[in-house]
Amino acid sequence: MLKLRLHPRLPAPPRLLATLLALWLLLVAPLTPLQPAGARADPFALPDFGSSADRIMSRTEQRQLGQEFMKWVRKSLSITPDPVLTDYIETLGRELTTAAGITGQYQFFLIDNPAINAFAGPDGHIGVFSGLVLAAQTEGELAAVLAHEIAHVSQNHLLRAFEARRQMALPTLAMMLAAAVLGATVDSQVGAAAMVGAQGAALQAQINFTRANEQEADRIGIETLARAGHDPFAMPGFFQRMATASRGLDSGAPEFLRTHPVTTNRIADAMARAERYGHRQRPDRLRFHLARANLRQRSYHRAETAVDHFQETLDRRRFRNETAERYGHALALTRAGRLPAALEQAERLLTQHPAQIEFIVLKAEIDRRAGRAERAVADLRGAVGLDPANWPLNQAYAEALLAAGRPADALGALERFVVHRADLPGIYELMADAAHQSGQAAQTHRYRAEYLARTGDLEPAIRQLELALRVPDIDYFLASRIEVRLEQLRAEERQQKERG
Repeated sequence: MLKLRLHPRLPAPPRLLATLLALWLLLVAPLTPLQPAGARADPFALPDFGSSADRIMSRTEQRQLGQEFMKWVRKSLSITPDPVLTDYIETLGRELTTAAGITGQYQFFLIDNPAINAFAGPDGHIGVFSGLVLAAQTEGELAAVLAHEIAHVSQNHLLRAFEARRQMALPTLAMMLAAAVLGATVDSQVGAAAMVGAQGAALQAQINFTRANEQEADRIGIETLARAGHDPFAMPGFFQRMATASRGLDSGAPEFLRTHPVTTNRIADAMARAERYGHRQRPDRLRFHLARANLRQRSYHRAETAVDHFQETLDRRRFRNETAERYGHALALTRAGRLPAALEQAERLLTQHPAQIEFIVLKAEIDRRAGRAERAVADLRGAVGLDPANWPLNQAYAEALLAAGRPADALGALERFVVHRADLPGIYELMADAAHQSGQAAQTHRYRAEYLARTGDLEPAIRQLELALRVPDIDYFLASRIEVRLEQLRAEERQQKERG
């Protein structure tokens, strides 16, 4: 986990994390640290720790642990709901896992937080902070951090760290993991208050163990970068730049908190690893610049301030990518309600890049806000037809249909889309809304249940399915499908109770 913080004035964290971190100290400190893996002849050979994740915890248990962990993440941090931004992070993450030949399920998501950070949670949940995307000067630097976190998952660092506690109840283990992963991320003062005292010496061993994992993730991450065609020097280069920029910050913190994981030795080791592959020149893709422009305009609380910022940079021609700068300007204009000006910018962008997802979705949003929902529907229908599995396009299409007063059509479109992507909780929430607006009570309960189940809330999900079966005159085939799903969720709930 990259633990570099350049924003010391973040808002005070919820009391929840203080409690979590205290629990973490009680349960984790006694663990015996593992030693770093030795040198390997094959530069891409993955270390053999002598056991597999499946022997530590079954796949079902890993999935349930991931769901419980994400409950704490959602309570503590703001996950960005924007499908365009999340789709970009997912795409970059999938490219890295594919290039590395890594199998398994990974879920990449973006967190609306200015901290320069990222983390890997159980069951492949990888969170990326918006501050990290803005701090990365190249796509390779962003890919370097993602590759680092992917290595944490592929090497089962979290599961192995808590292998001695594998008999612990899953909700408690998830809470402990959330404390370990998120405690220092949200606010260093929580960690400082909780760590000083009798547990300090025992905790130092856990810190050393974490550093060993960090070095392992660096080595494998650099190899992943090379295989994906990125510059391997992006990782040590990013670490060096961030370490230089962070000097002098948090000077009042206890020494063990000021001892940052990005050390001179770690940078030197990463540099030596990168030397094996040499520099690789790869231009940044447009989507990287577009994501940064989107996040930049979101970082301004007032839309008009964002408009002024982009107008000034365009007038003075102070930008790295003009297309991205105009996109940020158009987004800010849309947020400010200046729709004619925003439309002018969006149409200009589409003329230059007619197939760019970001621009198609932007124009549809402008049309929808301007009361031209049917025009948005017509534009998006063709785009969805060309790319039926695309999440941002399908969500924008359903939202346009809802705005046009066509909820049944929106529900049908989403039902076709989930065949391609059944892993998006927010889509089921939108489907429940469409079903409700179209007067389909049983389907409303059904899709609310799917949203709840996929966010880990099994008990209310089961209640929703039970309500669906009580709807008068429910279709026989729909009832049969609901009964099957209900039994699946009840079985999963029983497993959780047995584990807990």
